[in-house]
This record gives sequence, structure tokens and C-alpha cells, in this order.
Amino acid sequence: MNFIPTSDSKTLYIDQMETLSALGISKKYEAGETIVMEHAKVQSIPFIKSGSIKVIKSDDDYKEIVLYYLTTGETCVMSFLAGLNNDTSKVKAIAEEPCEIIFVSIDAIRNKIQEHPEWLTYFFQIYHKRFEELLNVVNDIAFKKMDERLLNLLQQRVKLAQTNTLSITHEQLAQELGTAREVVSRLLKQMERNQLVRLARNQITLM
Repeated sequence: MNFIPTSDSKTLYIDQMETLSALGISKKYEAGETIVMEHAKVQSIPFIKSGSIKVIKSDDDYKEIVLYYLTTGETCVMSFLAGLNNDTSKVKAIAEEPCEIIFVSIDAIRNKIQEHPEWLTYFFQIYHKRFEELLNVVNDIAFKKMDERLLNLLQQRVKLAQTNTLSITHEQLAQELGTAREVVSRLLKQMERNQLVRLARNQITLM
């Protein structure tokens, strides 16, 4: 089956799932499970069959920041580039919710690109999208205040979860923003006073 890229990356692989499943190995993960470790050798490319994952970068002090989220029909371009260059992963991928991932070997991807150059076109599309998201992260860190970054993160998570009520702790939000829990708690209280959110135990509702 030929690979036919489209402009909608979220539905790109719906018609290709059978092909991908035949090429790779399917694995299921629960929310919070690590899918790709930092510094691990990349030997296969993950394609998300269902669910969503978050891609994280950490430092030597174990501080973390979320770079972007991946949902059904998407793949991690960081893994793709590391695999093609026989390199190790520079990021960590964690299941945001229960998900199913199809892992396709680097050799199989190389063969597909040679047989059907359309595959490379798609990876360039994904690269462009991820590059824009990384620029947004840099822009947020460099130019936006923490309250703006927190609100942006909540809006992003609401969109991802497709619900205004998020089951998440202040500590988790702090980790994703690379700041202290106390900072997040203070900002959330301020946002609640401004009627932007409603707070409950381990729950935040975006108004």
C-alpha cells in the first residue's frame, strides 16, 4: 500500500494502520508510563495508534519541561532524526493517557522512504510542525510571564483532553513548566480570584 500524505497529521495514518501494524510491533501503555527514555538508543520510530503522549526534556538536576504533545496519527520527529543518524534520544516520551503505539524499525522506515518518497514529505511536514511548537516554547520561556505560560498550558491540556476539567496536581503542572509547585499554587489562586479557573482537590476547571 502506498503512503499518501495529507495536510491533516491527526488522521494521516488511519488508512495506513494495517500497513504500519504489519511493519512494526504494537504496544499498549497506561497513563504515566515511559515510552522513550532520554539517552536511549533509537532503533524504532513510534507511531501513535490511539491516545496521546507528552515529549519532555530534562536537565542534570532532574528539572523537566514539556516540549510538545503527540496525539493519534502522529509520530515523534525527534526519534525519527535520532534513528536515521544512529543517535540516542534527546527527549523522553511519557503516556499522557492510555495509548497504543506502533514501533516501526529504522530499517523499515528507510526502505519505505526509498520505495515511496512521499514518506519523506510527511516527515518534513511533521518536522515543520514540531519546529513551530518548539519556537513557541522558547518564546514563552524568553518573553512570557509564568502566569501566561500556566494559562497557555491549561488551555493546551483542555484541548488535548477535550474537557474543561483536568485531573492534575499543582506539582505536575510545575514539572511541566520547569518551576516550583509553590509558584503554580500561588498563580492558580490568583487565576481563581480572577474567575479564570475553579480549583478542587487534584482538579482544575478552566472557565
